[in-house]
Amino acid sequence: MVNASSNNNNPYEKLIRLLEEQLAHSNQQNKDLSKKLDRSTKQIEVLTDQVRHLTKLLYGSKTEKSKYNLPDGQGSLFDDDPDFSEPEHTEEQSQQTISYTVVRKVTSKKRNDSLHDGIEVEAIHHYPENTICDCCQEQMIEIGSTIVREEATFIPAKMMKVQHVEHAYECKGCKVDSSQPAQIKRGKAPQPAIQRSMASPSVLAKVIYDKFVQYLPLYRQVKEWDRYGLDTNDKNLSNWVIRAAHDWLIPVYERMKELMMSKSVLHVDETYGQIINRSDGKSGQANAYNWVFRSVPSQGPTMTLFQSALSRARSVLESFIKGFSGTIICDGYSAYDKLEGVTFANCWAHVRRYWLKADSKNGRIGVSYCDELYRLERKFKHLSPSKRRKKRQKYSKPIVDKFFKWVETSPFYGKNALAKAAEYTLNRANGLKAFLNDGRIEIDNNPAENAIRPNVIGRKNWLFSVSEAGAKANAVCLSIAETSKSNGVDFYKYIKKLFTDLPNLSIQQNPEILDQYMPWSKIIQGECSK
Repeated sequence: MVNASSNNNNPYEKLIRLLEEQLAHSNQQNKDLSKKLDRSTKQIEVLTDQVRHLTKLLYGSKTEKSKYNLPDGQGSLFDDDPDFSEPEHTEEQSQQTISYTVVRKVTSKKRNDSLHDGIEVEAIHHYPENTICDCCQEQMIEIGSTIVREEATFIPAKMMKVQHVEHAYECKGCKVDSSQPAQIKRGKAPQPAIQRSMASPSVLAKVIYDKFVQYLPLYRQVKEWDRYGLDTNDKNLSNWVIRAAHDWLIPVYERMKELMMSKSVLHVDETYGQIINRSDGKSGQANAYNWVFRSVPSQGPTMTLFQSALSRARSVLESFIKGFSGTIICDGYSAYDKLEGVTFANCWAHVRRYWLKADSKNGRIGVSYCDELYRLERKFKHLSPSKRRKKRQKYSKPIVDKFFKWVETSPFYGKNALAKAAEYTLNRANGLKAFLNDGRIEIDNNPAENAIRPNVIGRKNWLFSVSEAGAKANAVCLSIAETSKSNGVDFYKYIKKLFTDLPNLSIQQNPEILDQYMPWSKIIQGECSK
């Protein structure tokens, strides 16, 4: 009976074991599918963020101004008005009734198009055809005149051939006296900017001005020069720019670089370019780079210098700033790190940009922290470095500490925009806090980014440089142009004076002469100011 009972139970046991195995297999499949679902969900979140970001780039606003000032996302009209950003009055103050009269000052509205003061004026007078009275035939007398309109008249530029003629004089008395050597004096013409070239300082200055201020490529200048009466081509113009920059602008550039390296705070940034004939063997399609270096106003006249390079490597930065010791304000690029004698301050505008891309509730919180700091910076803008440092320690430091504590304690993981913003912020914590301890350091690297814009605009027009010599000349001309602009000097007048004066001065033997030709010198400010 026992054997029969056990035989009867065996099929059930086998069935139970089979069902248990199937259940375990199903559970394992469920776990695997759950993991796949989690991965797919995270991937969908990342792709959704990317789609949202790309859609915003394509169709959204390009400005980085905050739209999160109010809970409903509607920007306030009164953010820049201190009367609306200050706390409310106390109850006692609110109960007071204040009466006042608004006196509106009547100002004449300035036209959108107007001529500068001091411009030459020509008056064209219009008289009646006859001044005999139609009634009594007597001579009429003038009773007044009216200016009925003013108009701007354009007088086209003209080309002129200037011949330098040297005259020689001889003493006839000494000539007939055989005991005396002949006495001859000859007038000496000034040295040209480019030997054996018909390009005068005014022509060279015009070519360089049109390219680096008007962003007019050389090949497009050829037709304009032909209209003026000068038959040339873009190759000639290019050679003129390279030669003039090499001989007379590079010495000024190198002197500015010496002065810049004596500073202790610099802004640095870089952007790509293109050089067709490269010395490193790479294709002309490979990116070259233009680096920009800018001093801060608190350390004397502002200087902006460009450096053309074939790469974006740290070695380019090391070579340019050789001898520099201090702080460099920059973005988060890895080349800005681990240089002897140099500390790095990172840019809060880049941090804010990352949180702005994370278009979410937490992204708006991150942006609001940055906006608080910028609101304070606008108040501290005109303070001295020492006073600005004290204000930052008192008001900005608590906001920075609170911001980093919030980022550190928030669960931002994965590869979405929010996690990238948190990672970018925490990896650069020391550099982002540097501005708190030094009032000379700006909160962001916007001065360098603004300074590099002319290079970007120019790149869209002249597209590329054929040679490295041309790229270097471009960098030098842009440097002189931007430094002139920041010091209130007319770039055209300035380089025309350089091309006129420097060829006749011994700047190689006496380089200190160049100090008199810096854009901030009294001579240049007096003769070339805008």
